[in-house]
Amino acid sequence: MAEQPAVTGWRADSDPVEALFAREWLVANGLGGYASGTLANINTRRYHGMLVAALSMPYGRMLMLKHLSERLVIGDQRIELTGQELHPPLTDRPHREYLTEFSLDSGLPVWHFRVNGIELEKRVVMIHQQNTACVLYRQLSGPEGVKLELRPSINFRPHEGRGGEPVPHYAFTIRGERYEVFASSRLPVLRFRLEGGGREFVADHTSQREVFFHAEAERGYDPRGVMWNPGYFRVALLPGREASLTASTEEWHAIEALRPRDILHYERQRRRTLLGRACPDCRTGPAAQLVFTADQFVVTPAGRLKDAVRAHAEGNEVRTVIAGYHWFTDWGRDTMISLEGLTLVTGRWHEAAWILRTFAAHLREGLIPNMFPEKGDDGRYNTADATLWYFHAIERYLALTGDRALLRELLPGLQEIFRFHLQGTRFGIRVDPEDGLLTQGLAGYQLTWMDAKVGEWVVTPRRGKAVEINALWYNALRLLAHWLREEAEEATAQPVDELAEQVRTSFNERFWFAEGGYLYDVVDGEEGEDTACRPNQILALSLAYPVLMQERWQPVLEVVRERLLTPFGLRTLAPGHPDYKPRYFGDLHARDAAYHQGTVWPWLIGPFIDACLRVHPEDRDGARRLLDRLWDHINDAGVGSVSEIFDAEPPYAPRGCISQAWSVAEMLRCWIKTGGDN
Repeated sequence: MAEQPAVTGWRADSDPVEALFAREWLVANGLGGYASGTLANINTRRYHGMLVAALSMPYGRMLMLKHLSERLVIGDQRIELTGQELHPPLTDRPHREYLTEFSLDSGLPVWHFRVNGIELEKRVVMIHQQNTACVLYRQLSGPEGVKLELRPSINFRPHEGRGGEPVPHYAFTIRGERYEVFASSRLPVLRFRLEGGGREFVADHTSQREVFFHAEAERGYDPRGVMWNPGYFRVALLPGREASLTASTEEWHAIEALRPRDILHYERQRRRTLLGRACPDCRTGPAAQLVFTADQFVVTPAGRLKDAVRAHAEGNEVRTVIAGYHWFTDWGRDTMISLEGLTLVTGRWHEAAWILRTFAAHLREGLIPNMFPEKGDDGRYNTADATLWYFHAIERYLALTGDRALLRELLPGLQEIFRFHLQGTRFGIRVDPEDGLLTQGLAGYQLTWMDAKVGEWVVTPRRGKAVEINALWYNALRLLAHWLREEAEEATAQPVDELAEQVRTSFNERFWFAEGGYLYDVVDGEEGEDTACRPNQILALSLAYPVLMQERWQPVLEVVRERLLTPFGLRTLAPGHPDYKPRYFGDLHARDAAYHQGTVWPWLIGPFIDACLRVHPEDRDGARRLLDRLWDHINDAGVGSVSEIFDAEPPYAPRGCISQAWSVAEMLRCWIKTGGDN
């Protein structure tokens, strides 16, 4: 298989300096841990760090190594390549002069510097399934006698913790060539390994300093951070030879098991294997990069010991999906929407099955978890739609694998879901016996995917009968009846089918907003019928079993196209509505007020393309063109990935998480569905 071209995220001869601070990179380790920062190596977020370790309980994801400053020593000259910003402004930095290019090679970040006739390459890699990050340097050209000085800045804290929290008392120890940082017996140990010629550690002095995180300031959070450093590492650079610094929370025997060049070799090999498993149309070009990005989200949850013990006892493994980097954990809804794009398109069928089993093990009172908190084994169940998306994910898995054994294993739980929804379960989720429609809602809770909440303010409560909840409910009923019949359970399937037919009749009677030519967003709500034009209605014709009668497909599709479609996905509310917000910006209150009130979500391009192809099955080229601007976007924001959200109006600035699971998954899925390169 041919090597894949690098994704170029920045070039000195074509991109503005400001982009170095706006664009970010991220490498993950398959446990939920990661290394991440801006292309300029200036930390602008509290989440940025060279090592964020995913640890067992009670730690969760812990920031360990915050930053690594780099300085070249050429004779008597000391040249700062990168440093950490103390105060604004950002742009007057050494990168203006020395960094020539940033790119992704097989999804891994690569920096190229040119300094006084010296060409230097830098790479960052993490060991899969370990909390180990390695930074490798290679002098590509130039004279001998060049030295590299690396100053680590340390901040042990939860990765979501405030940067300005009190700094622990650190101790730095050296035993031969083993370097360790201790904070207390209650915290993990950070270990360093230095490789290269003439390596040494210079303990000039220990210091603590305050830094400023610009992105946190823009988001209305405390922008101050405190970092501690004990001195710096020094290593000689030899032309054509590698030098490296490895940081890890693993034990020494694991850290010393692989040399840094082997870490890079094996990770590249693993990524070649990932690419070889993926659909052929995803093995080249930008789609190949999204295969590597998809890998960041599929994780073994490091902190969930109960899950691991149960799965291993069954002969399985635990897998789940991180919803987005940097701050999301695994969410049921996001996982089920993302399953096809992240695992089935990429050929990771066994892991898809493990994910479905992981959530089946957490089924409670007919619900799968909405999300798992950063620290804890038990999920939170405040969701009306994640469980219904579970049926969708199983259907997509079965369509590709035909795995009847897994269906038989899951079917009792699916029947339990049906029974609990009939009789009523948590948070007011229940079937209305009058019309068969699913209603939901409890004061103070946000149960649909439009789930923004600020304090006690639920921004879009949508209590009542929501349009996409009932589209998903109908789809789940038809799927359940179909599976029961396949398992020769006709008597059990018949009442499910009868309820599905009632739902379909009621849905088309109740949700059609004739005056607008589209679907109500909520009926029987707290204020009656909600006429807000939102993208949720597209699910009524995009799912495997569309609940909307066929003669209404075209008008609904056209309203969504005209009022909600943008180059980066669908708006969450049509312009002209009193609550419409064109921009997602400001403090938490301002941002959450806009989160589902106009803000564009790229994952919604998936259901929209499904709907387009249902109405116009011959127009695959037109459907594929809907992805064009999103392909351009992968060189922006989180380089190599797709952002969580975008502003609702031009220039459609990317916002939220720099790398979102369902955004990436739906792009990959739709690329295959619309024909890929064919």
